[in-house]
Amino acid sequence: MRVSRILLALVAVAPLAACQSRMQTAALDDDSAWYTGTMPDKPFDVPLVDTARLDPKYRRQTVRYTGAEKPGTVVVDIDQRHLQLVQEDGSARQYGIGVGKAGFSWKGEARVGRKGVWPDWSPTTTMVSLNPDLPRTRKGGLDNPLGARALYLYQGNRDILFRIHGTNEPWSIGEQMSSGCVRMLNEDIVDLFERVPVGTQVLIKRGGKARV
Repeated sequence: MRVSRILLALVAVAPLAACQSRMQTAALDDDSAWYTGTMPDKPFDVPLVDTARLDPKYRRQTVRYTGAEKPGTVVVDIDQRHLQLVQEDGSARQYGIGVGKAGFSWKGEARVGRKGVWPDWSPTTTMVSLNPDLPRTRKGGLDNPLGARALYLYQGNRDILFRIHGTNEPWSIGEQMSSGCVRMLNEDIVDLFERVPVGTQVLIKRGGKARV
């Protein structure tokens, strides 16, 4: 599938996203300029973003980690719009993220309870109450709000309905736009997905703290 066709599909369905925001006017100017090609994947190729369009601090990179968390921990900083995967050598693999609008962002401790490849999407009860016209489900694919991968966060055996997932709105990385979930570039969530197993500890911080 050509990138131009992929982009048309993404734009057409973006307003349906539950973990996503409404389409931003600036993004409509020239969506195709955000994409440079595709990365092979199954059952769909992953559209690749021109990361030169991102603020450098939101590009995937390795940074020094000064926190106390053990290697293998995922640390999400809502304020800084960063997700870090702590490494053994005192560094962290860092990714830029998009986060929830004011009043929608969650913070706390959780674990990766399950993982999804090109996952299906369904709105929460709250989302449906706010927008009864939302579709009740959407199959995984290029037009899906969860993107190429999703990490489902649990506390104990309970799905807390908070996700770390891909996005088809790359211009939203670094922004406070979603309905609460943490969104990443599709190529970044694919990279993270391969590095974190089910059971991985996840800390979501706001104001420098994960605990209420």
